[in-house]
Amino acid sequence: MSKFDCEPSAHAYNTILKIGGFCKIENFNAVLEMLDDMSKKGVLPDVKMYTAIIYGLCQWKKVDEAFRLFNTMKKNGCLPTLRCYNVLIDGFCKNGRTDEALSLLSLLRIDDFALNLQSYCSLINSFIHAKRYSEAYVWYTKMFKRGIVPDVTLYAIMIRGRLDQARSLQLEVSKDEQFHNAYTYTILIYGMCRNGMVGEAREIFNQMEKLGCLPSVVTFSALMHGLCKARRIEEAHLLLHEMEIGRSPSLFFRLSQGSDRVFDSVSLQKKVEQMCEAGEVLNAYKLLKQLAGSGVVPNIITYNILINGFCKTGNINAAIKLFKELQLKGISPDSITYGTLVDGLYRANREDDAFKIREHMLKHGCQPGLSNSNAHMSWLNKKGKVSMAFNIYFEYLKSLPKLDNDSINVLENHFIRENVKEVIRGLLEMDFKCRDFNLAPYTILITGFCMAKKIDEALAIFSVLGEFNININPTSCVHLIDILCEEGKLDDTVNIFFYTLEKSFMLRPRICNKLLKCLLLSIDKKDYAIDLVDRMQSHEYCLNSHQYDKAMYKG
Repeated sequence: MSKFDCEPSAHAYNTILKIGGFCKIENFNAVLEMLDDMSKKGVLPDVKMYTAIIYGLCQWKKVDEAFRLFNTMKKNGCLPTLRCYNVLIDGFCKNGRTDEALSLLSLLRIDDFALNLQSYCSLINSFIHAKRYSEAYVWYTKMFKRGIVPDVTLYAIMIRGRLDQARSLQLEVSKDEQFHNAYTYTILIYGMCRNGMVGEAREIFNQMEKLGCLPSVVTFSALMHGLCKARRIEEAHLLLHEMEIGRSPSLFFRLSQGSDRVFDSVSLQKKVEQMCEAGEVLNAYKLLKQLAGSGVVPNIITYNILINGFCKTGNINAAIKLFKELQLKGISPDSITYGTLVDGLYRANREDDAFKIREHMLKHGCQPGLSNSNAHMSWLNKKGKVSMAFNIYFEYLKSLPKLDNDSINVLENHFIRENVKEVIRGLLEMDFKCRDFNLAPYTILITGFCMAKKIDEALAIFSVLGEFNININPTSCVHLIDILCEEGKLDDTVNIFFYTLEKSFMLRPRICNKLLKCLLLSIDKKDYAIDLVDRMQSHEYCLNSHQYDKAMYKG
């Protein structure tokens, strides 16, 4: 470039400086020659070049030359940056000239700069090396007051201090609530472990949570390293598990869930419920496993929520495993637990296992509630096993102390002789006598008879409920209409539909269309269809009457 009268710029010289590696090797004369050449050509180095050369001089332990160049830079009107100051401060510190490094701080303030983490690291490291521990702790404290958080480098620096001074620092810092004592505790723990005081380090670690200090990854790592060196491998492994979930449930949720924390069984129950509702059933189960030994014990409601979550997602084996686990922990399943499992097993087409759960319930003195019995009855009815469903209901009634078992035995005999009306009348009389009527068993039985295609029995229940002025629900009406259409009993079908209109039930289009289609296809029932369409429209059903009219006249 010089040969062809192309004068290099400061940027070009800076590039040459980097490529040549002049600041990485002891080639001070080459650097001076370059600066001299730049001066002759009227090219002034920029702050990046000055900083690079000052760094190199400090690395070569030529701190005095570095300081002179620093002053030359300022005289030439090139203002230093904070990085440039830090390079020079670090140079003095690493060469054991801490007091001269401190004298630079007044210049730094004049140029309107404030110490950053790098500045504090250099100074504290220098004080530690010079065994000026009290001054190191003073600067450590100043750093905290300015809101500067130490990093791993500063941890390593402080840890090299004496353990007794570290203890003093802990006492000093703990007097001021604004300091984050976890940093000091980490230093203590590391120092104790290095000195073979692993037991004491573990005690310090246990104190942290009590005092509201949250251990960091560095804290855990320091203690685990000490435990491993002391051949306390099992403790180290347990500590790793604690680190994964946090020191305690409250810490775990402070670290990972913000304000949504778990402190006790009630808050745990709420958290598990939220996770299951969000579809995070496996994560909820992992949470329970992670909290083992934490002092927060899941209650039976929490287990029921989780078992229900597994059942709903089709993971019935996990539900059964959890059912066994809760018993091993000394928690007794309740009727909700059993009912949830029964429902899940039926959904998984595991009828035999469902009955084993029922046997387990009875064996352990847990009487099946109505919901549990209804669950069994519902699934048996779906398979057309109405007799078994009735037996389940009779067993439930016998478990109630307020009912007379002799009366129930009479009803069982009526059922064996297929006197369904007498059975239903007897059951309703007992319900009203005990003031304990519940419609669910009766609607379940209607559905069961429909599924088993025992229409007369289903209609018999419907008829007796009518005698007692009890309304059945829309679902039962749909099952009745469905099976009556299939069996061609259209008069009964129309009567049931008129019943739904009278009760203001709004049935879905599928069942309405099925009934109308059956009526239209029947030679002598078309008038029923016309009457039915008119009534449906008067009850605000949204129908395309033109299509029905066309179909009727076409026939």
